[in-house]
Amino acid sequence: MPLPAADLARRLARNAEAVCRHYLSNGRREGRYWLVGDVANTKGRSLFVRLSGPDQGKGAAGNWTDSATGQHGDLLDLIALNRGFDRLRDTLDEARAFLALPSDQIAPRQERLPAPRGSPESARRLYAMSRPIAGTLAQTYLHRRGITAVAHYDPLRFNPRCYYRPDEHSPTETWPALIAAVTDPGGTITGAHRTWLDPSGHDKAPIASPRRAMGQLLGHGVRFAVARDVMAAGEGIETMLSLRMILPTLPMVAALSANHLAALLLPPTLRRLYVARDADPAGEAATASLCTRAEAAGIEPFVLSPCFDDFNDDLRRLGIEGLRSSVRRQLAPPDMVRFLALAHEGMSPGT
Repeated sequence: MPLPAADLARRLARNAEAVCRHYLSNGRREGRYWLVGDVANTKGRSLFVRLSGPDQGKGAAGNWTDSATGQHGDLLDLIALNRGFDRLRDTLDEARAFLALPSDQIAPRQERLPAPRGSPESARRLYAMSRPIAGTLAQTYLHRRGITAVAHYDPLRFNPRCYYRPDEHSPTETWPALIAAVTDPGGTITGAHRTWLDPSGHDKAPIASPRRAMGQLLGHGVRFAVARDVMAAGEGIETMLSLRMILPTLPMVAALSANHLAALLLPPTLRRLYVARDADPAGEAATASLCTRAEAAGIEPFVLSPCFDDFNDDLRRLGIEGLRSSVRRQLAPPDMVRFLALAHEGMSPGT
């Protein structure tokens, strides 16, 4: 008998990166994901494929989502869409050909995959061994980007010797890094984000990928305060910290990428959501997707649009008063009083 579809899907998942390089060659690997424009192999970043994880269930390797269209599935689904197959039989034959398997039955491999690197446990250890950012290169770096008010309770820390490996064939390096805890809606740390820094603290480190995340990220983010009825969400940590300069009491979350912003889990108590849009096609698609999901959940969405590329760019080019003026016009009237007015009166997070 032919190898069952479920077993083929598992074998494809164990070779997820090879599948992506073959069928989605216009994409690229970023951390534990392969990013590309869509199932047709268009260049872009809307579709992301998980490259490592368990064989099945939540966080499984091979699971993919297109944040622009809402499509999702496993690698068999991806192959079917990529090749334009209408029949499952054609998809299975294509998968067997890729895996170089004969069409007759072959006993599936029984070995267990090793635990993936970059697990939530590793992320928690990294965060625990890092220290508060006050007086460190991380604080210098943020100050250089116009972010001068960071609360002591914010999920940001500094690690003076954080490991960095360009790829699996390169030796490990160490660089200072800004570390951010990624948490689920209940506050449990599920991952960590690393921004490697130049030893001067004036910029990011001069390496190929100065920003990387680890752990379970999908649906989660770097959270600044606990959200109840109102929350702001965006992609980058620096984007949301820039908004906190003028809205210090508004709960916020940085989803870390456009793909993850589109898939962000929303608190059940939320009634109003501000989406801080990045001014690029991926940011626009993620914003539209998240707003659609919010409306379907009975949450009123508002889009916050920057004057330039993102809100950190606005802060640096317009100054804090220019940023405040721009954002003020985009807030719901109750929130001008509740959040922005308090900031204007001088309230700010502690350092």
